[in-house]
Formats: sequence, C-alpha cells, structure tokens
Amino acid sequence: MLTSKQRAQLRSLANQIDTIFQIGKSGINEQLIKQVDDALEARELIKLCTLETSPVSPREAADQIAQLVSADVVQVIGSRFVLYRESKDNKKIFLK
Repeated sequence: MLTSKQRAQLRSLANQIDTIFQIGKSGINEQLIKQVDDALEARELIKLCTLETSPVSPREAADQIAQLVSADVVQVIGSRFVLYRESKDNKKIFLK
C-alpha cells in the first residue's frame, strides 16, 4: 500500500514516461497480463491506456490488472492509468 507522498512521487515520475500498453476491444486477457507483469519487473512504473472500443472502463481495467499482477494503482486520469510494483531484481525507484 502506497502513502500519499509515495503516490505523489510516482505521479511525478509517470509524467515523463510513455504509454506502453493499450487495452482495446479484446479487453484484458492472459497475454496482456503476462506482458504487464514482465514490464513491471523490468521498469517498476508503467503507463497504460484504454481505447474507446475497450469493454472495460479505465478504472475497472486498472483495478483488475493491478489485482492480477499484485501492483498498486498510482493514478487514473481520463483513459490512461499508471501502475507500480517494486521489482525484485531491477530496483530503480526508491520511494521516500
């Protein structure tokens, strides 16, 4: 669980990163979950977005994916959301 100060720190870091995954009409599937899991291990902080054709809302997608990969939802703004999970092997972000 993230504190509000940690969440604010992660939000500021997330401003500088690009969206690396899009959730479209196929929704959330096993392949997407595997890719998100791998990306979180490599980067710790990732940005995703939902397209208009997505069957789930950005908030629903963020909550579902975060639960499936044991991550924290940092923020949801519009169609974009940011996830964070501390890496076991590639620690890059040090929270206050």
